[in-house]
Amino acid sequence: MASYSLFCLGNPLLDMQVTNGEPLLEKYSLKANDAILAEEKHAPIYDELVKEHKVTYVAGGAAQNAARGAAYVLPTGSVVYTGCVGDDELAEQLKAANKREGLDEVYYVKKGEKTGACAVVITGHHRSLVTTLRAAEKFDKAHLSSPAIAPLIDAAKFFYVEGYFLTHGAASALELSSKAAAAGKTFAINLSAPFIPQFFGAQLQPILHHADIVIGNEAEAEAWASANGLPDTKDLPTIAKAIATLPKTNASRPRWVIFTHGSESTVVVSSAAPDSPKIFNVSRLTDSEIVDTNGAGDAFAGGFLGALVSGKSLDECIEVGHALGAMCVKQVRVK
Repeated sequence: MASYSLFCLGNPLLDMQVTNGEPLLEKYSLKANDAILAEEKHAPIYDELVKEHKVTYVAGGAAQNAARGAAYVLPTGSVVYTGCVGDDELAEQLKAANKREGLDEVYYVKKGEKTGACAVVITGHHRSLVTTLRAAEKFDKAHLSSPAIAPLIDAAKFFYVEGYFLTHGAASALELSSKAAAAGKTFAINLSAPFIPQFFGAQLQPILHHADIVIGNEAEAEAWASANGLPDTKDLPTIAKAIATLPKTNASRPRWVIFTHGSESTVVVSSAAPDSPKIFNVSRLTDSEIVDTNGAGDAFAGGFLGALVSGKSLDECIEVGHALGAMCVKQVRVK
């Protein structure tokens, strides 16, 4: 059986991207730069996109995006991804996109279910994500101990889980994170969206105790700070310090907390030196260079993880993350 360095877990989704989406924001009460789970009132948006808009179909899902980014950086056969899909055409499109980009997947296939989808409404440089999980939320924790998956987990040295997965799969994520910590392996989690620390803090907190790396953006940092009663919800170094200094299961290595902030600086705080934040400048792109900001955070995470698996230093990992994020916003991701 193949052996992979990096094992990733998340919600596999097919993104349905449309531009000039201002009327959709108003019609469905969406924010320009946000990510939500679809409610009943959002249900018609997916058919409406197909009927009334020019849709670009893009293989998505936060951890799957990051896994493909890491696969781009690393040698073939370094990264594997799992999540739950249906037995449908959307799943076949995801498999084809992964194959093109050198990512191996071992999906849990739920027969009779539809693969998850995400409406991506782009307005200017902002994107609003509306996700219907469908099969993705039917992931079974038993899959992690199946003959197809268990050896891959045993062989991997690095693990990555998206925060979105915690809305339904917290038990699976907790099992993976605790196994990684017990074995002295590196576990990374992405906060993914403000609603995760805001509404799923109880699921997030025990996983943070096992985490070696926590990645988020400024909005997610603010949501975590607000949910945890920090007085200043805009002070990224202080918020990063608060997370970095949480209790840690594996005390043999420090926890890194990484907050990106679009074209602003990226902040990194290590639990080894919590009062000495590192600030990394981002090379600003001109408006004309920015084509598509959807997935830029995932691309950063993928580049960072790929460099980390390669044995690069923290500074080099951030640099590769920034480079992949910049590549991402300059183009619409692979269909």
